[in-house]
Amino acid sequence: MRPAPTILHLDMDAFFAAAEQAAKPSLRGKPVVVGGIGVRGVVSTASYEARVFGVRSAMPTAQARRLCPNAAYLSPRFTLYRQVSEVVMELLHALSPLVEPLSLDEAFVDLEAGGVPAETAAVRAVGEQLRRDIRSATGLTGSVGLAGAKMLAKIASEAAKPNGLVVIEPGTERELLGPMTVRTLPGVGPATAETLRRAGIHTVAETAEAGEAELVRLLGRAHGAGLYAMALGQDDRPVVAERDAKSISVEDTFEVDLTDRTRVRSEVLRLADRCVQRLRAAGRSGRTVVIKVRNYDFSTLTRSETLRGPTDDPAVIREAAVRLLETVDTTGGVRLLGVGVSGLADFTQEDLFAQLATEREAEEAATAAAAAAAEEAAGRTEQHEAEEERPRRWHPGLDVVHDEYGAGWVQGSGVGRVTVRFETPWSAPGRVRTFAVEDPALRPGEPLPLVGGAPAGGQSSEPAILPKFLSPEPGGTGSVGEEISRR
Repeated sequence: MRPAPTILHLDMDAFFAAAEQAAKPSLRGKPVVVGGIGVRGVVSTASYEARVFGVRSAMPTAQARRLCPNAAYLSPRFTLYRQVSEVVMELLHALSPLVEPLSLDEAFVDLEAGGVPAETAAVRAVGEQLRRDIRSATGLTGSVGLAGAKMLAKIASEAAKPNGLVVIEPGTERELLGPMTVRTLPGVGPATAETLRRAGIHTVAETAEAGEAELVRLLGRAHGAGLYAMALGQDDRPVVAERDAKSISVEDTFEVDLTDRTRVRSEVLRLADRCVQRLRAAGRSGRTVVIKVRNYDFSTLTRSETLRGPTDDPAVIREAAVRLLETVDTTGGVRLLGVGVSGLADFTQEDLFAQLATEREAEEAATAAAAAAAEEAAGRTEQHEAEEERPRRWHPGLDVVHDEYGAGWVQGSGVGRVTVRFETPWSAPGRVRTFAVEDPALRPGEPLPLVGGAPAGGQSSEPAILPKFLSPEPGGTGSVGEEISRR
């Protein structure tokens, strides 16, 4: 534990939804839900306006629609989110060489390693300046927590949401954590919380009072001992600049259960190829191939096979994935498939026997695919080819450009029509127009920058909800003496 709150945790506020509101002036101040929009979609992020209605991350989109039917439901635009994330991460790296990204919108920073004085006033000033810099560079807001340990810094940023800053002074940890629910502690999920509840343990203070021996008896040595230390406010985990990935995987959920075995096999092969692409993009190889199958009844099975050595050969990984699929009964219907590779390494040791065994099959598959493609191309007109280049569906939120009206985004589509609102991040709310889905003047576009093009007096993207902690000082800084609650 550090004697000064020099560990910073940044968490962008409702990141995906806030980015969409910043990009689309007509949605500012209104409920926005980003995620899968199909019948089996899941909410990725909900704006604070949508959370008022009970919409939360990881909730089925169908349930969210019942709770908040008037929200804007948008497909994710990861290209935009990554662009914004890169800007934010650059600002964090300017503070310290030790930055530990947890996701696109969340990271720990070791301010001490960046030369910031180990004083509360100094780290608070750095945190406030960071919030201003993020707002200036991206148009979005982030919440900052400062403490002497990673766990406490994350708790502080949760309490600061949205658009605030909270400092936890070293020495106040136990008093602060005591009344909080045990779910506040890292590693306590629903199952662990239920085990503790049955033992009469509901708060962090009760967890500490139970003692290490009792927690070890309930949860096992590693989990019990670790939870006891955290209940005392003790967390000596360092900020690690490079977090080594343990596995690389891809998965897809299908709108309709797959019952055709040939289709299931082809989807596994497609996922294996996508997994290899990610593996190679990361400059890694792996020796254990894993498949994941979720059945129609939500039961989930995983199967794995360890190869002779690490590889990034698509033929080897495809063959292993198909072998694993043969051990799974999919006759009842499959709603999700996934393929992953673990046991990662920075080099490859090709499984030559497996590679030779699959070369002929790969050649035959390639020949058959080329023949099918040639046959399909022979019967396709130039107009059909142009249509094939278009997305088959105009997903809500998709960036588009019209030859006459310029840049806009898809509000919705159906029965051969697509509705587009024409506006930019720095414009006033735009007008809506409807076109035929095959309109040649309409085409997919690229995300526009959220800042930099706004004219004087442009639309504001201020959050609609004020932070939980407001201090007499400018900047909305919270104090330790105030009650910290969950987001």
